[in-house]
Amino acid sequence: MKGKIKYAFTAAVWLHPSPGGWHFVSVPKIIADEIRTNLSGLETGWGRLKATAAVGNSIWETAIWFDTKMNTYLLPLKAGIRKSENLAAGENVAVTIWI
Repeated sequence: MKGKIKYAFTAAVWLHPSPGGWHFVSVPKIIADEIRTNLSGLETGWGRLKATAAVGNSIWETAIWFDTKMNTYLLPLKAGIRKSENLAAGENVAVTIWI
């Protein structure tokens, strides 16, 4: 993605414990610290940063959200992405995000 900063990592998919909870991938803290230090000025409400994400063959426009309790950014994985990439909670997944 031209003009955007690329971050690549592997992390586990997890399910938020709320009813009908969303699936997320947590950005590793070392990467989250770098993003927060250098790009927090681009955050909108609730620590939201627009991003492009890639998992497997899927690339989509999304956002990452800073979670103050976990002290990292969270990438939501919509049902369509999980289905097309055959992902479930507990599985490790290679992720690339551009901000």
